[in-house]
Amino acid sequence: MIESLFESITWQWLWAFALLPLPWLVRRMMPPLRRQQSIAYVPFASEWPDAGAGQADRYERLRLWLAALIWLLVIVATARPQWVGEAVELPVSGRDLMLAVDISGSMRTRDFEMHGSAVDRLSATKAVADAFIERREGDRIGLILFGSNAYVQTPLTFDRQTVRRLLDEAVIGLAGKATAIGDAIGLAVKRMKEGKTAASHDQVLILLTDGVNTAGAVSPQQAAELAAKRGLTIYTIGIGADAMMIQSFFGAQQVNPSAELDEKALTEIAEKTGGRYFRAHNTKELQQIYRLIDQLEPVEKDQQMYRPRHALFMWPLGLALLLATCFLLVRLYANSHRKTFPPRNRRNTRKSFESQKPMLSFFRVFRLFRGSKLFGSEKR
Repeated sequence: MIESLFESITWQWLWAFALLPLPWLVRRMMPPLRRQQSIAYVPFASEWPDAGAGQADRYERLRLWLAALIWLLVIVATARPQWVGEAVELPVSGRDLMLAVDISGSMRTRDFEMHGSAVDRLSATKAVADAFIERREGDRIGLILFGSNAYVQTPLTFDRQTVRRLLDEAVIGLAGKATAIGDAIGLAVKRMKEGKTAASHDQVLILLTDGVNTAGAVSPQQAAELAAKRGLTIYTIGIGADAMMIQSFFGAQQVNPSAELDEKALTEIAEKTGGRYFRAHNTKELQQIYRLIDQLEPVEKDQQMYRPRHALFMWPLGLALLLATCFLLVRLYANSHRKTFPPRNRRNTRKSFESQKPMLSFFRVFRLFRGSKLFGSEKR
């Protein structure tokens, strides 16, 4: 158990342990600090019992051990220990997948059904694409919305929930009423190039529209040629029913709501880039198309192992701060109990010694004999 515990801990900066002997080297090489302080000189101090010497030594040893332990903890924190968790298997396909969704005015046509109710084309697309995005675990997914202009709604990311949420917030006509298919492809090529990494093996664009290119600076054919040169595979989806009953002044009439769908151009775009063109007349067919794309572009390509890492340096660092506080408290306590003598001053020295009852008679007799003529104290 102990062996597995140490195997789970790694050190980011193991060289920091080379600094352990630094305080000892400083102590050996640097000259000792000399403190200048005035003390009283007592000729017979050696005859007094030194009661505080042993206690002072104990305080000194305690401070030394505390300082050594604090330094050790600081070095351990500097080495940045990390806890390495159990290996986690991640499905990674190495694929960049961009969705380009048409939000032009024609997507408002209510020729699709969901749960027995008529819905517009964009609502059906959101529902089917939402499930498709949820299944693409391991892919980097981006989102482009286009109408008269093309915009990047979400750059390539592993955060599928964000892509789903932003797709759900898309509004018909937000990018204009026309359809710029060529600009959407060109923008996808640019974003794919900028976001390409070493792990990006395949790059795929799924373009969904219900009309013909009526806006934009780049034609769909030019954009497709550029995508083919960059190695971008494009799957195109034409959406819309072939027949629809509408109410008019003359009664119910059957019309073709997808009359403007340029299937020829969508097919050419897919063939030039190595993809396929799909036609979705209803919600069920749209679901089948996205399922088929799942098969053509499978999610799991290989498996990668990942071991999560958790930093542990804050624990030894926090303990070092706690012990440093204890170190200061011990030092303050030792200083408050240290015995000191008053400064060396004749007046203070006499008062200090005269205050001692056993020595009072000795000083008085000494002064009497010193002032007498028997000792030759006066010089002539």
